[in-house]
Amino acid sequence: MRILGIDFGDVHVGLALSDPLELTAQPLGQYRLRGEAENKAYFGDLTCRQEVGEIVIGFPLRMDGSSGTRAEKTRAFAAWLEKTTGLPVVLWDERLTTQQAIGIMHEQKIRTKAKRTIEHQISAALILQAYLDSRRPHRHVPQDR
Repeated sequence: MRILGIDFGDVHVGLALSDPLELTAQPLGQYRLRGEAENKAYFGDLTCRQEVGEIVIGFPLRMDGSSGTRAEKTRAFAAWLEKTTGLPVVLWDERLTTQQAIGIMHEQKIRTKAKRTIEHQISAALILQAYLDSRRPHRHVPQDR
């Protein structure tokens, strides 16, 4: 089973996918939202083809932890996606992931034109990786003295 990570936007959706062991997240691409029938077909095919068993969507909370209109749109998309795919959908706090993605693109010296196409993908991978990391048991590693 794999986990699909999503950075939901008004027009574009960034996608990331876990490895089968659910240890790492890799950017998968970007999808431009269309009509309901096309979106349903796309996500149904994607989740089946990639053997997805769970979906994680970045939940855009404000810095004070409250939710606004963007969070409500995301919640509605999550409910639609859960109903459409029949898979469990988890909303995951995405605060600061866009800033992290911008920092990564800056470090990698990615051109402005290319930034538009990969920002959502990087954000989706960051959201998914944080979720995957949270599910791992924290092991205490003894230090040499």
